Amino acid sequence: MSARAWGWVRHLLDGGTTAWGEWHAEADAVGRVVPGAQQLELLRRLNQSARPVPEGLARRVLEASAPGRGRPDLELEGAAHDSRFGARPVDPSLLPTEELLRVATHLLAEDLVALGPVDRRPDALPRPWRRRYRLVGDPLLADPVRRDLVARGRPPRPGGEVVVVGADLGRMLADAWTALCFDHGVGSWAAWQATWHQRDQIPPRVDLPRVLTTWQERRGADHVHLLVEGTPGWQRLPRLVGVRRLEVPPRPGEEAAELARRVAAVLGLMVDAPRRSVLLRDGLLPRLPAEAFVAAAPGAADRVRLPAVSAEHADWVARRARRMSRRLTAAGYPVDLAPGPGGGAAGGVGGADDGREAARDDAADGVLSLAVRMLLGGWKERA
Repeated sequence: MSARAWGWVRHLLDGGTTAWGEWHAEADAVGRVVPGAQQLELLRRLNQSARPVPEGLARRVLEASAPGRGRPDLELEGAAHDSRFGARPVDPSLLPTEELLRVATHLLAEDLVALGPVDRRPDALPRPWRRRYRLVGDPLLADPVRRDLVARGRPPRPGGEVVVVGADLGRMLADAWTALCFDHGVGSWAAWQATWHQRDQIPPRVDLPRVLTTWQERRGADHVHLLVEGTPGWQRLPRLVGVRRLEVPPRPGEEAAELARRVAAVLGLMVDAPRRSVLLRDGLLPRLPAEAFVAAAPGAADRVRLPAVSAEHADWVARRARRMSRRLTAAGYPVDLAPGPGGGAAGGVGGADDGREAARDDAADGVLSLAVRMLLGGWKERA
């Protein structure tokens, strides 16, 4: 039966897309051992996306390992002795998407280490007459805007106005998780929500009452401003940081964040923690294809989804949002941080629990689709 397996290997190396269960031709061996089922099925998916896959990439896929928690490399059903011990041979087409993602993220991590970070040299030298400001708060609002201002020769300066930026609480929780995915890695979105719910706490960077109190004690209340995305006061942001026009870069979608989280786990085995953060933030993020981001404009129609608060945590998020809103209003900042209606695009509540498994499978398929596009070279074109 190994001759049949080698025939399929040759077929895939030639750009074929026939599934293992439909393959019957035989061929001589082209290696010492038949590659694992995960690697073979991933190569078949790559062939389906764009044929022919470069020979070098095809060889890398077949030689790759599948790190992390999961099954070891699996043999092909019908081409190996089915022992009573160890993992049973499988039909590759029936493998969970998670197994294919383990191989794909290992390859992407190797590429990322080889490519290194994108050169982020400022477009202009710091301007000595620039306005003094500090920009803090929601990491997907504050950090990208700050990087843009630095590139324009307007880095932050101490002693000026302190601008605290935020959004509705559902959106800020998703932003805090996404930022960690592109920093040093983090647990899954579901586990991360559950952790903060159990603590009955809000992540420090998006705990707006706490952030405001800290900066008011340092600079005085008159020099601290709260701007909430989607409210009329948001239009004051350019003036407060000393520019005429300013656009918040689009947020990475849930699939992009999940891919980054998985790549981070593999990078942890290859490089030290500081290098991993640089590669994720300055290497992976700027190389993601444009379709992996959600348009910043509220209500923009887009296929890409943002992480949505799960149904089991919705009441807790609503209660915390009301509590934060009352504290901010009492401090002189009348805002409403209640999560918006709808799904991920508004940071709102997710679907019913009955569809949780299907939604998880769809999300994994979306992450694999993004990984496949990047393996085929799309991300390198943006470097």
